[in-house]
Amino acid sequence: MSLKYKSILVVDDEENIVEVIKAYLEKEGCKVYTAHEGRRALAIAKNENIDFIILDLMLPDIMGEEVCKEIRSFSDVPILMLTAKINEADKIYGLDSGADDYLIKPFSPKELMARLRAIFRRTINTNETNISHNYGDLLINIEKMEVIKAGKAVELTSTEFKILALLVNNKGRIFSREELITKVLGYDYEGYDRTIDTHIKNIRQKIESNGTKYITTVYGAGYKFLGE
Repeated sequence: MSLKYKSILVVDDEENIVEVIKAYLEKEGCKVYTAHEGRRALAIAKNENIDFIILDLMLPDIMGEEVCKEIRSFSDVPILMLTAKINEADKIYGLDSGADDYLIKPFSPKELMARLRAIFRRTINTNETNISHNYGDLLINIEKMEVIKAGKAVELTSTEFKILALLVNNKGRIFSREELITKVLGYDYEGYDRTIDTHIKNIRQKIESNGTKYITTVYGAGYKFLGE
């Protein structure tokens, strides 16, 4: 997939990393914005039409997770986190903050570009479909990537939306973690399968309330959608 004309924000306090990533992106025809601090990144994200954000976790003024949370308060732009942290708890915290995926340092620029293409592929909209569940309690517009819960807009990350749309469009079918990874994150995804659990938890927190349950866990098998 071509990245030409995409506007991408690169946030990292290591100038050499930013310059290398910028060079690769500009070679692909991208418009690149750069920031070395969290506050500068937030200003760009709020004032420019950004298609994608590459965000380092270790910033000098604000931690990347906090920057991610703030961006999620006003945008569902795809976010790829860069991190030197390799333990599972740190990765889960990053995803809980609203990131779509993560890449561990050190990494090759070619791997980074492959991740970007994979994320863009899975955020492409499908044909327009309006879906209503439980007498309008949950409304989903597939083309516009909009979710309305009890009359209020719900902010899902692009990955969360793709998972929800897949489950909704295959109501009652059980999807294993491996299937969800393949269909949503792509064949070239190299993360760990528990990433799906974190995304499912986030989706549930956003669309389930007052005893209404939409996604159920089938122990030993996976997840399925139950809405009527």
